[in-house]
Amino acid sequence: MIVPALTFVVRDFPARNTGAIIQSIAEFISDDAAIVACLLRGWRVPSGLVGTALGNDARGRATRRTLKQIGVLGTVRLSKSFATPYEVNVSDARGARTYFWQRDEIILETLDTADLSLLDGAKMLYVDWYDGDHIIRPMQEAARLGIPIFLNVEHAHAFPHVLENYIRRATIVQANTDAQQTDDNALPVARKILNAGAQIAVVTLAGKGCLAATREQSVRVRAPRVNVVDVCGAGAAFSAGFIYAHLRGWNVERAARFAIAAGSFKCARVGLDALPLRAVTRLARAL
Repeated sequence: MIVPALTFVVRDFPARNTGAIIQSIAEFISDDAAIVACLLRGWRVPSGLVGTALGNDARGRATRRTLKQIGVLGTVRLSKSFATPYEVNVSDARGARTYFWQRDEIILETLDTADLSLLDGAKMLYVDWYDGDHIIRPMQEAARLGIPIFLNVEHAHAFPHVLENYIRRATIVQANTDAQQTDDNALPVARKILNAGAQIAVVTLAGKGCLAATREQSVRVRAPRVNVVDVCGAGAAFSAGFIYAHLRGWNVERAARFAIAAGSFKCARVGLDALPLRAVTRLARAL
């Protein structure tokens, strides 16, 4: 799904019927697939979006122009049948993010008619579980073309439907534990994902780093201490980092280091402008 988004950074999230002073504002294009495509493009990786249609309104036309300026490939369709959806995020000083999204089914259904020709010659397909069964068609086409699939399932590995219909089709699966506060069950989650058919399982653990596993090995990478100002998009930055590393042919350990560095670096800055590749690489080496 393609959604123009806005992030407000405040010191504390306000109580109901009160307000807060905004410290910073950032605009970007969401959901996670769009964030991944934009970040990879910033690292000079050719990327494209097979996405939902947008409304034929000022917000939709501006989003299409922005993607073109960034250099993300793909045709962004405009429709008069609905208005362009919107996403608003609020990040606070505790490192929490509260979000408000529009995800109307009429818009998600436009994924079923999206042009899949971008997959010809592609090196990786990224999909998110929360786009529902609309991701199955591009996953099937990627499988037919022999393209590896990166799937983000978050906590949805707990759902049999996700295991049976999404994870079994994927090459690399990114997940998190239910609470995302402890690594006590990170390895069981990784094993469940591998047993469902994935080749690589990556379990993110918020500020504690990640565990990356194959059937032969597991690697635990600790996150660095950073001054957290905006966690919005950190998971997608992690995904982009792991994909970048995988496309470069790096091993699982090096890929996990780079992904954690990308996600951590994102948390220390407001918004989702291109992350400086050299700085992310230096941080990854220090982990």
